[in-house]
Amino acid sequence: MRKGSGARTAPLRVFVLDCEALSLAVRGDRMMITRLALAAQGEAEVITSPLTLVEAYDGAITEQRWDWVLSRVDVATVGKEEARQARRLLAEAGLHGHKYAIDAVLAVIARRQKGNVTILTSDVDDLERLLPERVVVKKV
Repeated sequence: MRKGSGARTAPLRVFVLDCEALSLAVRGDRMMITRLALAAQGEAEVITSPLTLVEAYDGAITEQRWDWVLSRVDVATVGKEEARQARRLLAEAGLHGHKYAIDAVLAVIARRQKGNVTILTSDVDDLERLLPERVVVKKV
């Protein structure tokens, strides 16, 4: 970054979290905490869906720990248009909504991000079918 300009010289890093990635963050996984620290420093964005928040909840982690992680994670707004886009992605990939609904919503969120986008997931094969090549799909 150039001094005084306030302009970012490198594309923003964006990490999109699936259920397993979010669960790792809440459980204190070092790599996930590093990514959250980048977000807190303004060097990256970390985003997930509201559905993923519900899916990742297991009751074993304190509310304070959830609040700390969520203070560093953006939660995308998901409405009717995003649902339509997710449904279209499922249709194009030949996948069923019952099993792949949340993955499809995460794919929609990942597709609309700018910069260097990486989706962190335990479902690499599923998400690779739903995402363009510009989005990196990384196993956690």
